[in-house]
Amino acid sequence: MAELMENEVFMAFTTYAAIVILKMLLMGPMTSYYRITTGSFSNEEDVVLKHSEDKKKLLKIHPNVERVRRCHQNDLENIIPFVVVGLLYALTGPELSVALLHYRLFAGARIFHTIAYVGALPQPSRALAWIVGMLVTFSMAYRVLSTVLLL
Repeated sequence: MAELMENEVFMAFTTYAAIVILKMLLMGPMTSYYRITTGSFSNEEDVVLKHSEDKKKLLKIHPNVERVRRCHQNDLENIIPFVVVGLLYALTGPELSVALLHYRLFAGARIFHTIAYVGALPQPSRALAWIVGMLVTFSMAYRVLSTVLLL
């Protein structure tokens, strides 16, 4: 383990993995914020009102809440594979500059994806950010497989 902590590629991976995981974790509180500010809840027990008729009025779907939820779901579908593949990639001994390019592109793409999704920027901004992130993950997976299969 001490060797890994001295490996620059592994340290770069841990830095960028922590950044995108933190970004993903912040989507939960962002969903709560949008639920509270729009008065849109999905569970009766989340509504603080005492009258059940008033509670039922707040059990509704709001487009902004759903937008943040879908963005969070997209993070789960993309960041988890990045972390797994990125770890394996770091263990293949890539050049630091190439690894940094992969990690920075992915982190930047995911941050921009969130801005584009939550901010409702016009397409293809969100799609391009998603594609960049996927291409980075596929590129790292290719390196992992080509390294392992050549052994």
